[in-house]
Amino acid sequence: MEGEQLTEQETALYDRQIRVWGADAQRRLSKAHILVGGMMGTVAEFCKNIVLAGVGSVTLVDDRRVTEESLTANFLIPPDEKLYEGRSISEVCCDSLKDFNPMVHVSVEKGDLSSLSTEFFEKFDVVVVSCCSLSTKKAINEKCRKLLKHIAFYAVDCRDSCGEIFADLEKHSCTK
Repeated sequence: MEGEQLTEQETALYDRQIRVWGADAQRRLSKAHILVGGMMGTVAEFCKNIVLAGVGSVTLVDDRRVTEESLTANFLIPPDEKLYEGRSISEVCCDSLKDFNPMVHVSVEKGDLSSLSTEFFEKFDVVVVSCCSLSTKKAINEKCRKLLKHIAFYAVDCRDSCGEIFADLEKHSCTK
């Protein structure tokens, strides 16, 4: 990552962000790879924001089919049934996120998040999970911790007017 520069296109697109947090932070953001499991509510908003900010890549995992509940809890799902009929939530959300920022690589990983191997998680810098059991969250966090690479792990869920978030940043330091 050292020595790599933002392209002219990136500099033009992210000009306002670069003015706020600097070119180095934008460059690091553009190299980050994020895995998101469970696409509802708050996580859909998170995905929109990181895609607009210019993260390097986002991989979505959510094989559930679109239902009335998911349609009302996820603005990334278009209301036209013809656009989502027979497709998974992650496939539909992937299409919407690509429209927000074509410079960000957005993809779908099929399968059950809890059954993915420990090595699978190694290619990500951040893992965000939602819409799964506590035991699944713990198992995924353990897989991330087993790796030599430090992976930031977040578990996020909202129910009615209550929300929860858990962050495991392993060895993390903050600077002013």
